[in-house]
Amino acid sequence: MSQNKVVKELMIDVFEYPHIPYWFSIRQAIGIVKKSLLSSEKCHHPMAVLVFDEKYNLLGTLSLKDIMRGLEPNFLKPTTKAQVHAEDESGLSVLWDTLFDKGAKELAERPVSEVMIPAKFFVKPNDPITKAAYLMIHNNLVLLPVLEDKKFIGVVRMLEIFNELSDAVLREV
Repeated sequence: MSQNKVVKELMIDVFEYPHIPYWFSIRQAIGIVKKSLLSSEKCHHPMAVLVFDEKYNLLGTLSLKDIMRGLEPNFLKPTTKAQVHAEDESGLSVLWDTLFDKGAKELAERPVSEVMIPAKFFVKPNDPITKAAYLMIHNNLVLLPVLEDKKFIGVVRMLEIFNELSDAVLREV
């Protein structure tokens, strides 16, 4: 039964996951992401890139969404947490389209530390996968770092968590 599965059974080792230092530019991160998405050598379908400091401490994650948000001009970003409605914002998207070539290239030179999501939530190798699912759902995360004795050892992704939980739901009684 999937409820008995623990994080370490689904975890991807830290060295098999794409990672970059925090001082890399968004442009450099895009190169790493594109290469790792197209390469099937180690980690299939990475959902984010891990961001480290000089001592290999995990600082955060950088997803495709974070990269795209980093390329968006500041004046187009919503000022409130309210949902952006496509029909209300169509004029702004056209404006971004006209400015994209020049503006995005400038914004892509910013360090990834400005757009990454800081690592605040963690699981342990022996935690149940339902704990990982709970943290992902309630914190809008696609992956969680796995810590063992305060040392970062890997990540668990929503993809594998979903697969396990959905198998339990679909399994015949």
